[in-house]
Amino acid sequence: MSDAYPIEPVNVELVDTKYRTIKTAIPHRDSVATLQRLRDIEPQCMEGQPPIVWKRAEGASVWDAWGNRWIDFSSGVLITNAGHGRAEMVDAIVSQAKGQLLTSYCFPHESRRELVEALQGVAPRRDDKVMLLSTGSEATEMCVKLSREHGRAVGKSPNVFVSFDNSFHGRTLGAQLAGGVPDLKKWIGYDDTHFVQVPFPDGGVRCGPEDNEFSAFERSLCEAGVSAHQVCGVMTETYQGGNSSFAPASYIQQLRQWCNDHKALLIMDEVQAGFGRTGTFWGFEHYGIQPDLIACGKGISGSLPISAVIGRSHIMDLFPPGSMTSTHSGNPVCCAAALASLKLILAENLTERASRIGSVLQDSSQRIQRRFSDVILASHGKGLVTSLHCVKPGTNEADAKLAWRVIGRGVQCGVMLFGPVGFAGASVKISPPLMIEQEALEEGMQVVEQAFAHELSPV
Repeated sequence: MSDAYPIEPVNVELVDTKYRTIKTAIPHRDSVATLQRLRDIEPQCMEGQPPIVWKRAEGASVWDAWGNRWIDFSSGVLITNAGHGRAEMVDAIVSQAKGQLLTSYCFPHESRRELVEALQGVAPRRDDKVMLLSTGSEATEMCVKLSREHGRAVGKSPNVFVSFDNSFHGRTLGAQLAGGVPDLKKWIGYDDTHFVQVPFPDGGVRCGPEDNEFSAFERSLCEAGVSAHQVCGVMTETYQGGNSSFAPASYIQQLRQWCNDHKALLIMDEVQAGFGRTGTFWGFEHYGIQPDLIACGKGISGSLPISAVIGRSHIMDLFPPGSMTSTHSGNPVCCAAALASLKLILAENLTERASRIGSVLQDSSQRIQRRFSDVILASHGKGLVTSLHCVKPGTNEADAKLAWRVIGRGVQCGVMLFGPVGFAGASVKISPPLMIEQEALEEGMQVVEQAFAHELSPV
């Protein structure tokens, strides 16, 4: 992976439009020293992104220090739902910092109260409780911890936690035990039989057609030697992060009922889907259900590191005072940024905009898939997130190299994309800020389509 995007400058076609400017080699020659120094002093796992040294970002645009400008199709990896560098967020951060309260551990402060109240106001139930944390991984791990404690309280033995194949819930130990990507778990060195994965019903793209029926859930548990009374919780991403794949609504509705019947918690990992991204405020609204716990991250923050778990009061209160804390829980500056971002999402109706403008994204993505159907297996997504699943010509075999090349070409042409994700690291994922102008979105999608055509054309 370290040589997927070489840092040697490449002379590219110049670009000058309303939304894109490419006027130098990519990367700029003066940025190579910074890129090389980082490669020398950081581990190679940090080298998986296109070699662009960001200088500033505003709205749906990103600039380097030499006047090159990109349409941002990354949202900083689904963080800046309300847009980069919004004045309201900058002012909130500066105001809080000038007040000289930069941290408080778990001691109360007003910014924390305001954010928790605001999050409770958008929670599925008005009596839900909210705990602020630092990262999405921390949020999903807290959901595992609460599920297992709830299972212990209701007499589950053993306490089995269920999730789905190809799922991603973070990079810490518990999050990766719950994740469904075997290659990411090799470092652990053992299988924990208290964590079980079942096929994710993605419409038959990476699962079998029979796996789209809820009966497959029960059958898979049986094959794993797990009975219903042993399951303490079931967690799924609202859409599978890398592939942007949604389950059938009927499947999730039956899963909700199954959890009710067997005293298991249903957890929706909304780290990527929440805060308007899919065209509903919570992604799980597409399924017509309410989960017991919600893991929040990325889009909750707008910029600075913060996450949360939102859930039913009696579950959130399972642990006594002081026994489940986080050093940076509710950091004052992060709270100020997140509250400003949430206010912008609500005041500017960005959820509705993601639904409306998202139809343009989904239509464009599906058009590209049809045009290159020999090498794009599927186009999945809702609202302002979509993924194009790259495969080797005429097969279902993932083609990560094509995804790398398309993304690299897109960046050279003025569209900021992050490295390939999803099944076998072969999906080109597109997730612009929710406030992106339709004209910019359409222009960016034309660049993506041209990037596929360029990489597939005979040499």
